[in-house]
Amino acid sequence: MVEHDIPKATAKRLPIYYRYLNLLLDSGTVRVSSNELSEAVKFDAATIRRDFSYFGALGKRGYGYDVEALMNFFGEILNQDTLASVALVGVGNLGQALLNFNFHQSSNARIAAAFDVKPEIINTIQSGIPVYSLADLENQIMDQRIDVAIVTVPADVAQDVANRLANAGIRGILNFTPLRLDVPNNVRVQNVDLTNELQTLLYFINNFGDK
Repeated sequence: MVEHDIPKATAKRLPIYYRYLNLLLDSGTVRVSSNELSEAVKFDAATIRRDFSYFGALGKRGYGYDVEALMNFFGEILNQDTLASVALVGVGNLGQALLNFNFHQSSNARIAAAFDVKPEIINTIQSGIPVYSLADLENQIMDQRIDVAIVTVPADVAQDVANRLANAGIRGILNFTPLRLDVPNNVRVQNVDLTNELQTLLYFINNFGDK
């Protein structure tokens, strides 16, 4: 596959485009314009056209974009035909909620194994997912060939968990802890700070609530 050097902001929007194109295809839509996409995904049409331009000529002037072709193209870019196994480290309230969510129904990822320190849930099945002892982390990561981990542990142990994940061969971490993890260059971290997101939302509501 041809490598595409695209901005991080564009990369974050690709799954949104893919999901909406999938909905369009299911509804029988054959073609779509950037303005129509803009109405649905709430990005301005110029941003959509700029994002798409990084991948070459995906549409035709006066016609728009072929929905099925565009969806298949982004599906290939996002490796939608390959199901990625994910490890969940930390089965607290947030971790349990993530287990209950079926990632594989709406994406190319699924949680294959969960890890925790609580004896009462170790060696049990939670929402269809086996829960292992944290002591088995490295062995299970390597045995199941897992490349991605979701971390929902307390902040005071997050760095230690990240170190163990990196040593076990994890290539990507979705970090739900407030701690900014120090990892090797070959490990990518995506931080999800729910408190920060909520505070940002409240700021915009309080300061820009009336459009």
